[in-house]
Amino acid sequence: MGGFSGKSGRRRIGAFLSGCALWAASCAAAAGIQIGAARVWPAEEYTRVTLESAAPVKFTQLSIKNPERLVIDLEGVDLGPALDGLAAKVAASDPYIKLVRAGRFKPGVVRLVFDLKTEIKPQVFTLPPYGSYGHRLVLDIFPMQTADPLMALLDKRDSKAVGELPKPAPEETPPAQKAAEKLQLAEAPPVPVPAKEAPADAARQPEKIAKSADAPPPKKSNVARLITIAIDAGHGGEDPGAHGRGGSNEKDVTLAIARRLKEHVDRETNMRGVLVRDGDYFIPLQQRVVKARNVKADLFVSIHADAFITPDASGSSVFALSERGATSAAARWLAKKENEADLIGGVNIDVKDVYLKQTLLDLSQTATINDSLKLGKAVLGELGGINRLHKGSVEQAGFAVLKSPDIPSILVETAFISNPDEERRLKDDAYQDKMAHAVLTGIKRYFAKNPPLAKSRLAQMEQQP
Repeated sequence: MGGFSGKSGRRRIGAFLSGCALWAASCAAAAGIQIGAARVWPAEEYTRVTLESAAPVKFTQLSIKNPERLVIDLEGVDLGPALDGLAAKVAASDPYIKLVRAGRFKPGVVRLVFDLKTEIKPQVFTLPPYGSYGHRLVLDIFPMQTADPLMALLDKRDSKAVGELPKPAPEETPPAQKAAEKLQLAEAPPVPVPAKEAPADAARQPEKIAKSADAPPPKKSNVARLITIAIDAGHGGEDPGAHGRGGSNEKDVTLAIARRLKEHVDRETNMRGVLVRDGDYFIPLQQRVVKARNVKADLFVSIHADAFITPDASGSSVFALSERGATSAAARWLAKKENEADLIGGVNIDVKDVYLKQTLLDLSQTATINDSLKLGKAVLGELGGINRLHKGSVEQAGFAVLKSPDIPSILVETAFISNPDEERRLKDDAYQDKMAHAVLTGIKRYFAKNPPLAKSRLAQMEQQP
């Protein structure tokens, strides 16, 4: 019965337990890191694949030609449900990925093989834990050749204008003629000034109506061009934004309202809307500014749906950039929260963009901020007609997404998604349409007092005498 009694027995028990611990640790190491979640975000701009785990994952990558393939080797990773199900997450409509295969390449290494539809420029990087996310391995698949955004806009107008006409026989068109045709497509009537409402007794004043009908037409502007409105749906992809108690995500609400706003803008004969984000994918905040500048935007409108720690906060707000600090503690808090989108969505900090840096460092933009405040005031006045205002004036703070040096930019918090009543309205089609119409009406009132200037030969044409 002596067995493990006495000091020698206790030593043997200690050695046994220590050996068990080492055995358990070696088994855990042999099991490898588990990928807890795999997500795919396809878009025309790029496709993102995200692998989330409890520990960081080491990787190597290799590109193979004929046919185009991308190989990612994951070290110390175990095959599991997330990796096994990755292939099913790739849609047939994905612009870049044809299919994905996952398997054990050699002991301790899992290999992912991406069969591609075209030549690509991949970026693979890791992100540390942030918010509700653990460690992430991110694969961004960009096209080798990116389309010129401004010419793409003109091509869309071209195809829409001749979409129902028979196609002419193919012939060689001189480049100069092509450019001239593109410029003609950009021509549009001058910006109309919204008419004031007629008085209630207008029907009893025929002489005044006849007199106004005989009045000479207003003098035409010497510049006729399309006004371009960059419409930015906040958040997207890996960054869901705020959450409503009814299960809605801010990124979905903002995209729905942004699309409706574009529809309203496009109905105007002298305006065109450009969606900065037209799908459920992530765009870094600074890149949104660059996209607006690339299409020669006259205005930048970022759509959001606010949230607060208590459900009773309500109302609509409009914000502009500030160079001298926030106008209130609430504005400062909101700007900090919105600027964290890059940490949540995930940005490859190793990518250096000199043009982007020059754009955002040029903050001598007092005139632009003044125009942004005028625009914000006009839009805020219209929002007050469909929802209570959280603050009766345009607030300012250091929002990264508003830092364009030459484009008047505002951030519209349509309502509080954290408020159950406002969340229900934000998901309602009719309310979304009212919100979009109110923003457009504010934009038109701004332009009635602040006509746009000529910005580009591709965006405007001087009228011939």
